[in-house]
Amino acid sequence: MKKIEKVAFILETLERLYPETPVPLDHKDAYTLLIAVLLSAQCTDARVNQITPLLFEQADNPKDMVELSVEQIREIIKPCGLSPAKSKAIWGLSDILNSQYQGRVPASFEALEALPGVGHKTASVVMSQAFGVPAFPVDTHIHRLAWRWGLSPARNVDQVEKDLKRWVPRERWNKAHLQIIFFGREYCSARTHEPSQCPICSVVGCRPGNRPA
Repeated sequence: MKKIEKVAFILETLERLYPETPVPLDHKDAYTLLIAVLLSAQCTDARVNQITPLLFEQADNPKDMVELSVEQIREIIKPCGLSPAKSKAIWGLSDILNSQYQGRVPASFEALEALPGVGHKTASVVMSQAFGVPAFPVDTHIHRLAWRWGLSPARNVDQVEKDLKRWVPRERWNKAHLQIIFFGREYCSARTHEPSQCPICSVVGCRPGNRPA
């Protein structure tokens, strides 16, 4: 199967299985999405969705967030892990949003990535899901499946992102990124994957293992 045929089959299958792609992290606006994505680093979406209501009950906007101390934020988000760094980042970025952006989340990669604790993946999620700007955030599921399906041999996420953007039509980036995550969780997991039972791997084949270390 040629790569262009493989990509077409993958996208067709993803669209059939996941015609709707709700954002897995509960949020109500760009700011609450930004905080939720920041908290999701090395933490499950389910756990984040348990913790954010507790945090947002206290502060769901930059102005209220800086009224809390870093220690107060840390106590609330502790179950998400990495709470010392995350709490400082949440307070710090909220302070910057207040002082530089009138309390609003900026709709640019450059401005987002300049905020404390916000890397390219986090910025990409916010740009795609909050502002509708085409982006292709790469998480562990996407990295693993890009390797398995032979769409990218890269070890670093920056190159994986470039490879996927080359093969997936731009107008599909925002939806495909979520579809691949859903598929990886349901059909193509890291530990219990059976290629013959996988709706995609059973047709397009798959590389052994999960991804390059």
